Amino acid sequence: MAELTAHIDLPLFDASAAPTARKAIRPILESWNCTDEDWLRDAELVVSELVTNAIRHGGGGLELALTMHERSVTVSVADGSAVIPVLALEPGAEGGWGLRIIEALSDAWGVDNQRGGKRVWVRLHEPANE
Repeated sequence: MAELTAHIDLPLFDASAAPTARKAIRPILESWNCTDEDWLRDAELVVSELVTNAIRHGGGGLELALTMHERSVTVSVADGSAVIPVLALEPGAEGGWGLRIIEALSDAWGVDNQRGGKRVWVRLHEPANE
């Protein structure tokens, strides 16, 4: 199977960026035959956390990317900040849960340098076959 990709530019300082990203990925993933409802909700949550973190801690424009190769789906968000995200030692009411949620719903995650900023990527658990 060839690699499938999608790229979406998002507004950085717009409160609708995370909900927009969630709504945008579902039809893309469904068109790639990812139809398990629980898996799709997990993917939407991961994307929401990635975008929210980029808005809160990033800079510059945001780009959301999705890639599927075989049955492996990777989502990533690039922003203009070179600051590397780290797990909060003690998440609380003010936040710090995002990367913990991402870890729980993925096989792996990491950060790549990108043009003066970074790209945080998440390899999701393989979608269930239906």
